Amino acid sequence: MRVAVYPGTFDPITNGHLDVIKRACKLFDRVIVGVARDNYKQTLFSLEERVRLVQEVTRDIPGVEVKAFQGLLVDFVRREGACAVVRGLRAVSDFEYEFQMSIMNKKLAEEVETVFLMTATEYSFLTSSIIRQVAALGGCIRGLVPPAVELALYEKFNLAEKYRV
Repeated sequence: MRVAVYPGTFDPITNGHLDVIKRACKLFDRVIVGVARDNYKQTLFSLEERVRLVQEVTRDIPGVEVKAFQGLLVDFVRREGACAVVRGLRAVSDFEYEFQMSIMNKKLAEEVETVFLMTATEYSFLTSSIIRQVAALGGCIRGLVPPAVELALYEKFNLAEKYRV
């Protein structure tokens, strides 16, 4: 069984993330979405909320598991028996950072490969940060995130009534 880990903060998970997950499922028998506890960022959603949202929006995708992790990604990959890390790329600017991370991961665990998947064009501009900013300012994020995430964001910002989500 070929297992891959798709790591991230997922604060929140977007339709771009879901696109990468679905495509990774075509390449691997099992895809573990690793929700990072240690990210050195201030998150809007708690780890538990992020895991719950990812579980909710991926529950109908066969072969997907969602697990929280902390510490080095390669240690998590090894514990899960995975052979690869999946990373999504939106633009050339993503590649430089992701390339550096993949080289460091290879140095730490030479048996682990990194697979880069280009994000679908319609999601190439999408980041969790942009989604949070737009939602916080009362903008419409429908179609950019799954409905459960849309509701969670509007509830977090006390805007659910405005959008009748």
